[in-house]
Amino acid sequence: MSNFANVLWLNTSPSLRHFDQKLVNQLSETMGLAYWEYRQSLDEPSCLETALTLVHDYLKSNDQPIHLIGHSTGGLLALMYANRHPERVKSLTLLSVGVHPTVDWKAHYYVQLQLLPCSRQVLLKHTVETLFGYQKPTTQHRLMLMLDRDLKESLSVHSVLKRMSLSPIPVSVPLMVCGSEDDVIVDSQELQGWRSLLKPGDRVVQVPQGGHFFHHFYPQLVYDKILNFWSEMEWFSSQGEVRTPLSTRS
Repeated sequence: MSNFANVLWLNTSPSLRHFDQKLVNQLSETMGLAYWEYRQSLDEPSCLETALTLVHDYLKSNDQPIHLIGHSTGGLLALMYANRHPERVKSLTLLSVGVHPTVDWKAHYYVQLQLLPCSRQVLLKHTVETLFGYQKPTTQHRLMLMLDRDLKESLSVHSVLKRMSLSPIPVSVPLMVCGSEDDVIVDSQELQGWRSLLKPGDRVVQVPQGGHFFHHFYPQLVYDKILNFWSEMEWFSSQGEVRTPLSTRS
């Protein structure tokens, strides 16, 4: 047996890790959790295959399946990994990942860039307002800097020249998809679109508010949902019972 963690959180946006930390810290107090981060260099082509290979190399040292968690593009990476290597994944939790999993805030940004004849700063300000609502000037400026860095440094399937789209990706591992009712990026239609792919025991959880980064604003609520998902999954597995499909709003 290895001393590997039980949970692996995949992050492809180092400049936005702040929004993961509250939930990561809570989960770390309960489970052994590792935080895997992919940092994109300015001279490096953005490539999901490279990131998938690195995740696989990282997990090769583990002799037990692991709980995978990811938000947005990190969730897309986790989804693709679980699809390709289900034997290494105990469960998959996706945060702000729609049934068309490349839909993210960057896709929204580049659409707006084509539609609105304005400067980068004006568009970043507009994006902050879209993602977080009204903020005081100092907070707004800080968020603009974070998004600007994320555009430059993070793994992305989108660019000013091209936006990527993917069909729904099914997985054979236990799945929970979480989102917020007021997320304008991954909206209710994108989230509830997962219903057609749910297996027995899978679930869609939609919290009332919190936007695209709902797990930052309501970490306790999301923490409880994740632990409930894991607990139920373990209980039914130990009983050898068949679980019924579950889709929840709470």
